[in-house]
Amino acid sequence: MPAADAIIENEQRYRASAYALLAALLRAAPDQALLEHVSKLSPSAEVEPDALAEAMAQLAAAAPTFDEDQLEDEYNNLFIGIGKGEIVPYLSWYLTGFLMEQPLSDLRDDLAALGFERSENTHEPEDHISAIFEVFSVMISDASSFTDQQRFFEKHMKPWLQRFFTDLEKARSADFFKPVARFGAAFIELEQDYLSMRS
Repeated sequence: MPAADAIIENEQRYRASAYALLAALLRAAPDQALLEHVSKLSPSAEVEPDALAEAMAQLAAAAPTFDEDQLEDEYNNLFIGIGKGEIVPYLSWYLTGFLMEQPLSDLRDDLAALGFERSENTHEPEDHISAIFEVFSVMISDASSFTDQQRFFEKHMKPWLQRFFTDLEKARSADFFKPVARFGAAFIELEQDYLSMRS
């Protein structure tokens, strides 16, 4: 495999794994296995330290200091609460102030066009942040065209993700999820630059 192709393949593997990690961290309270995985994250020694590398290091350092019970409480306070958590992790909410609105319908149409089907075991609407990250990870792994990736990112991700991560970092109940938010924000900023350069 030519060196340039190997570099591109590594880039795509990294992107897909970062989205999959964020999906796992935001889907439910992280369990011990996920915490152990996160604690082993380390920035590449081959690149200059940047905001993403610093955020990754902070997240890895935080992971061993929490246990599952703490994170269950934190996750519930942040995202579930009594009636509603501090943070509402849905595309529709961030774009309209309401759940189950037009942005969800638009997302469902685009997911169907891309060949994604809703699992019968899925209870959350498709516009939950973890579901969107999961879909995008699969799109990258399956080598969806960059045109499709750019369109999906611009329409369903770019308009709200930085606001979501800013809100999450500032949330009163956030402790472990502060470094999660910093990592997510730094990664999405990098993705915006990456996808715009490929256009």
